[in-house]
Amino acid sequence: MGQATTQDQPLTPAVFHVLLALADGPLHGYAVMKRAEEHSGLGMGPGTIYGSLQRLEEAGWVEVSSADGDARRTRRFSLTSDGREALRAEAARLSRLAHLVEGKDLVPSPASGG
Repeated sequence: MGQATTQDQPLTPAVFHVLLALADGPLHGYAVMKRAEEHSGLGMGPGTIYGSLQRLEEAGWVEVSSADGDARRTRRFSLTSDGREALRAEAARLSRLAHLVEGKDLVPSPASGG
């Protein structure tokens, strides 16, 4: 997952939503999946979420803690400082893009109703 190791490329939607899900604090994998689905409006299955979490851990953007040994159901994932910085960089990139789109009058104003 080349995009999880560098900040000069946009994050994939799955990676972005996993990092965003963890922005408020540590979560179990299932909670990450549910929060990512809630934020994105897309169904993200366990393979997508757990695969992303594994690659993010390998990249040093997510760390894992376990309450009872290494049982999968007790594993909690949290952002590292590098992961939080990657999320901030992506949020800034998206904000710049949103500003460009607004400048082109492509976003309906709230007053126009859509």
